Amino acid sequence: MSTLELLAAIVGAVSVYLSVRQNIWSWPTAIVNVVLYALVFYEARLYADMGLQVVYAILSIYGWYEWLYGGEGRTELHVTRTGWRLGLVLAAIAAAGSALLGVFLHHETDAALPFMDSFLSSTSLVAQWMMTRKLLENWLVWIGVDVLYVGMFIFKNLYLTAGLYAVFLALAVKGWLDWRRSMRATPAPAAAAA
Repeated sequence: MSTLELLAAIVGAVSVYLSVRQNIWSWPTAIVNVVLYALVFYEARLYADMGLQVVYAILSIYGWYEWLYGGEGRTELHVTRTGWRLGLVLAAIAAAGSALLGVFLHHETDAALPFMDSFLSSTSLVAQWMMTRKLLENWLVWIGVDVLYVGMFIFKNLYLTAGLYAVFLALAVKGWLDWRRSMRATPAPAAAAA
């Protein structure tokens, strides 16, 4: 465990907590978090997760904007459900991304866990995009991903990060419950458009 990993874990926990609360400050803290974790993952040779941090930074800027202006008439975005068509498209994107990135990392790098790293990275990207659109089911995807991340980080001796992802898992459960309650309290479309 390094000081860098500790700082990244603290900022990450704050950022996810703010996301659960639907607080707009979750996005700037997410940007700081991804910069720190890019360095942590580089040192651990988890290159897919390292590269994912760049995409997270871009998605964080996009999410920041969408949460402020992505609703009807450029208003605040409200929580909605993921339609089944969009859900299938997102699952296909995650699967294709996992396969392509896994093969690349396996053959072209010294990645420690190329296929697991790729699956988790691709699926996390889908979950993060879903969060930028305030799609309720993003929390279900995060729950599944966080369970697997805890195991991978324990395997890689990143115990603090594994602990952080256990906290993320608890926050994802809370996010699911809180966002579902928020969706029921806010008049919004039943399913998100693709």
